[in-house]
Amino acid sequence: MGTHLLHAMPKYQFSCHVLPHYLPEQSAPDDEVYGFAYTVTITNTGKVAAQLISRHWIISDARGHSEEVKGLGVVGHQPLLKPGESFQYSSGSRLRTPTGTMHGSYFFVAEDGERFETAVPVFVLDAGQVAGPDGADGSRVLH
Repeated sequence: MGTHLLHAMPKYQFSCHVLPHYLPEQSAPDDEVYGFAYTVTITNTGKVAAQLISRHWIISDARGHSEEVKGLGVVGHQPLLKPGESFQYSSGSRLRTPTGTMHGSYFFVAEDGERFETAVPVFVLDAGQVAGPDGADGSRVLH
């Protein structure tokens, strides 16, 4: 057997793509409520079918307040994804500031019993991404 097999596609691997957007209709800036939705696409890029068991999010607002969210499945589902298959769902969160970040991980169990996690890199929630009727200029402060 050649050593080139070491560089082959990982056995247990998922990719996560997140598309966040601001929900003006679910927000009340005067009351420090900013609603966001995000659509997540999870794709099995590995070689073994695996089931999404749980999720773990850390949601942080611009003031440094962080909230941890843990739970089984996503939107009531624990999808079993074969290699190449994707599962897409939408969920939401609320912040007390117009901007914030989310990151986290998904926990999977493969068909062969292997357990592994897939990290979701930080993504930004930004109310300035939608020009509001109040003439918000969309300016933002990057930290």
